[in-house]
Amino acid sequence: MNQTFEVTGMTCGHCEKAVTRAIQQLDPQAQVKIDRSQNRVDVQSEQPREVLAQAIAEEGYAVAA
Repeated sequence: MNQTFEVTGMTCGHCEKAVTRAIQQLDPQAQVKIDRSQNRVDVQSEQPREVLAQAIAEEGYAVAA
């Protein structure tokens, strides 16, 4: 299932890695594509949207509803 999140606060490659790692800890098979300039995180995962959003938020980034 493809899900798109609007995530603010990502400013560098480390931020991208932190978000990717948080998602892949929940779903090691998840495919994550990040476009910092658009504040966009595309995730291919079977995990519920709320769970993925929570994982991103726990890394310190704001996730729009």
